[in-house]
Amino acid sequence: MATSGRASPDMALKSKLWMTGSLEWFTFIDNEEVYLGKREVPVPLEEGDSWTNELGNMFRVMDGMISLIGRTEPPTRCW
Repeated sequence: MATSGRASPDMALKSKLWMTGSLEWFTFIDNEEVYLGKREVPVPLEEGDSWTNELGNMFRVMDGMISLIGRTEPPTRCW
């Protein structure tokens, strides 16, 4: 589930962010490559956005940086 703070439309994202050919988003957090997710990543990312990826990792954009803020049970997938 993604939420948006939408505090600053002029926010510059400081985190390096890229998407693979498989449409998976990645970034570096503490010099480690981190999987952010697929469709659950809000695009475009803005200050205050938060989401949980399919592995249960929770992220938030704070001060222009993507941060890992915790871990939870992975979301259930309904087919």
